[in-house]
Amino acid sequence: MFHYQASGRGFSFRRPEALDMRLDIEKGITAAELIATSSEEELRDLILRFGEERYASMISAAIVRERKRGTIGDSQSLAQIIWKAVPPSYRYGRIHPATRTFQALRIAVNGELELLEAVLPPAFACLSTGGRMGVISFHSLEDRIVKRFFQSRNKSCTCPPESPICQCGGQRQARILTRKPVTATEAEIHQNPASRSARLRVLEKIA
Repeated sequence: MFHYQASGRGFSFRRPEALDMRLDIEKGITAAELIATSSEEELRDLILRFGEERYASMISAAIVRERKRGTIGDSQSLAQIIWKAVPPSYRYGRIHPATRTFQALRIAVNGELELLEAVLPPAFACLSTGGRMGVISFHSLEDRIVKRFFQSRNKSCTCPPESPICQCGGQRQARILTRKPVTATEAEIHQNPASRSARLRVLEKIA
């Protein structure tokens, strides 16, 4: 939560912060550089893929129009552009209309999904037999990656589909302990609103 609330790097659109969004400021390009150099099609695809935003086309077109007038330098300015781009009926929903676009930019800037996919296999390999691994995801894209990984270790054969013969010995490696992801209770959400989107999945290594 530090990054969202106190880093001043543009994760929040509630204050005019510099559009950085990098978790590690020593690596990669900033969100401002990303929206300044990407084509309209690239922005649309990024917002659609990582934000699952239904109005990605409208938002990307609005960003390209506005950047022709000058640099989009802070998070609040970007949020206002998005607010004006979407239909009026979308502006007063459960979440702010800029939420999904900001999520998409943050994921893209930090390569979050690629990092998650890369860390799960070695994390599982560290477990002893009977050891348990729990993963908390905070949006559906992350949760899908975790769910697929857990399912792959729960199968009797984990070889890739293109492998002509089984190389893993056909032994199931893990047992999924959470049939459905564990979510926060209403009491916890009231105390910690950020827990609303959290999903916990747990598996146990058996081989």
